[in-house]
Amino acid sequence: QVQLVESGGGLVQPGGSLSLSCAASGSITTINVMAWYRQPPGKQRELAAHITSDTMTNYADSVKGRFTISRDGAKNTVYLQMNSLKPEDTAVYYCYAEVSAVTTAYAYWGQGTQVTVSS
Repeated sequence: QVQLVESGGGLVQPGGSLSLSCAASGSITTINVMAWYRQPPGKQRELAAHITSDTMTNYADSVKGRFTISRDGAKNTVYLQMNSLKPEDTAVYYCYAEVSAVTTAYAYWGQGTQVTVSS
């Protein structure tokens, strides 16, 4: 009942920047956590960054200092600003949201957006 729609993926040269956004819509009571995961070709999905409802953030060591996650609670939207991109950042990036219902929480995933870093 909750949809996550991602945008902003594409092709960028090494050292460049790219910004991703993900908007949640549907039957939402409270979004506890929003996050960005990524899955490079041939590798397992990994957490890139996440942000809680109180704006606490966490980053993978591989992206710390280069990526910034933020959220707009009123719009139920999460953003990922990616700077100083490297070829190893190439991956499908997935938006994630943990949404609270009456008594339980549910996890939702976006469809994924391709980010390619190449010269």
